[in-house]
Amino acid sequence: MVMKMETSKDQPPAVFHLHGVSKTYLVGEVTVQALKNVNLDFFQGEFVVLLGPSGSGKSTLVNILGGLDVPTAGEVFYLDHNLTALDDQALTLFRREHVGFVFQFYNLIPSLTALENVALVTDIAEKPMDPVKALDLVDLGNRLNHFPAQLSGGEQQRVAIARAVVKQPDVLLCDEPTGALDYATGKLVLEVLEKVNRELGTITVVITHNAAIAAMADRVIRISSGEIVEIRENERRAAPGELSW
Repeated sequence: MVMKMETSKDQPPAVFHLHGVSKTYLVGEVTVQALKNVNLDFFQGEFVVLLGPSGSGKSTLVNILGGLDVPTAGEVFYLDHNLTALDDQALTLFRREHVGFVFQFYNLIPSLTALENVALVTDIAEKPMDPVKALDLVDLGNRLNHFPAQLSGGEQQRVAIARAVVKQPDVLLCDEPTGALDYATGKLVLEVLEKVNRELGTITVVITHNAAIAAMADRVIRISSGEIVEIRENERRAAPGELSW
């Protein structure tokens, strides 16, 4: 049974609205239903954790939200813009201007310094912040001229976060951002994501299979077999330092 929490009366208008979103893939001769009739809103400044096992549809949902993929059925709105009506060029522009992505693997360019990796994005962004400020935001102001090979895994992930937020996106989509990191380093990365959400007001959506991370969210959305099975609000957001797993 699909469960959905009622939106409170003082909830601001949705920045993102998904209505009846389904997604199917054809794998050989087999049709895979990745998402089934998803109805979901995301609001300004909130921190959302998407929980679910591998193959539950979390990444598909985030890829559709970020304009990397399109639904088979249903509609996705960003404010009053219907993303499902956009062509590939318009979706590329949407991603460039409004969305930041952070993945499990950092995808930094080895031959560029931390500062140069971040600065690359400013050339295509509409309203970028200073790359130095972005690296200061993730507490790497003293590592500007270090190459990826000279940085730890956690530092490289923080550079990737700085690269994502330097264009000041409306939404930051993070797919297992601590998946390749040890416990202590993962908590440092979560502290950076919380800081970005708090200081920039960016909608932050974190995919994880780690249920402990849910405590730091405003809302927790649980997905199973392509369906939203639970949405709950936390009465208070735990600080990353309070988490244990």
